[in-house]
Amino acid sequence: MVRVQPVGSGADLDRFVKLPFRLYRNDPNWVPPLISDTKRTLTPGRNPFWNHAERDLFLAMRDGTVVGRIAAIVDRNHNDYHRSKLAFFGHFEAEDDQEVAGALFAAVDDFARARGLTDVYGPANPSLNDEVAMLIEPFDSPPMVKSSYNPAYYPRLVEAAGFTKVKDFYAFSMETDQPIPEKYERIVKALRARPEIEIRHPDLKNFKPALDLVKQVYNDAWSKNWDFSPMSDEEMEDLARQLKPLLVPDFISMVMYNGEIAAMSIGLPDYNQVLKKMNGRLFPFGWLTFLTGRRHINQGRLWTLGVMHKFRHQGFDALLYYDSLLAARKHGYKRGELSMILEDNLPIIRPITNLGARICKTYRVFQRPV
Repeated sequence: MVRVQPVGSGADLDRFVKLPFRLYRNDPNWVPPLISDTKRTLTPGRNPFWNHAERDLFLAMRDGTVVGRIAAIVDRNHNDYHRSKLAFFGHFEAEDDQEVAGALFAAVDDFARARGLTDVYGPANPSLNDEVAMLIEPFDSPPMVKSSYNPAYYPRLVEAAGFTKVKDFYAFSMETDQPIPEKYERIVKALRARPEIEIRHPDLKNFKPALDLVKQVYNDAWSKNWDFSPMSDEEMEDLARQLKPLLVPDFISMVMYNGEIAAMSIGLPDYNQVLKKMNGRLFPFGWLTFLTGRRHINQGRLWTLGVMHKFRHQGFDALLYYDSLLAARKHGYKRGELSMILEDNLPIIRPITNLGARICKTYRVFQRPV
């Protein structure tokens, strides 16, 4: 019999965080997250997301063994912005057992009902600004940095529990040595020749001015997106602190129009190629693996790209894709992924496919009424 219990101690949190290490032990594509990072993400007082959000964590137990886990989450900023009454489920992991999955989702329903919420969406780990959605297909390669991954049976467990699709996200992939279509290159060169347009790459030693520009673009460019979830200044600055050691200036591009920020993109080296060898630990020797391994990364992910509303339909997104591709070639990368992109965000998808990228993975957010 399956019993679901709340996480009520540090030892419980440890079991919550370490469950995937058992479930994925024979999966060659799984990338172990840093244990310390996952604990920090889930802990109020250490992650500023919890200043406007609330969560309960649950473990599914059978005969004294942890067989599943889930987080029940309410993001008050998201509900206020969208005028919704949503709870989210996140950090879902379970054995291939419908009884386990059903018991965990029932715990999320109880959490939602107790707060007057009407629907459950997920997965969000823990917010829509973090790793979001469930991998639907294919399952034949490791995820890129800051991307979700799960066993092939998870969508079946979720759908059998009564969840249906809300929205799909796509990941696009391309080889960096693919020829650039002549028309695409002609458009980009014309834009680069205009004196009022400038592409800047930030100085990481003086990152604050660049961060202020990123905030401007985020709050404008994403504000009408289905998945927009407002971030506080504290969250944005915390994210910047975490990412700063991982950033490479060549992969951060800002399009300035007469000195005004018009668009920006941030790419990340695929640190998952290194994390995969660290088994979730930075100490005692994981840091050494990281420092030596990062020099051998040969692929990257275009993690985010946004164009201010007043500068749309002028080709600035194409300029950013082109600049990112040149940076990838400069650093010797063989492959790039552009993700996660909403399935109906055609203004973003068109220039990607025109450049030659193709869908390589599909992720899904599910919903069900409480």
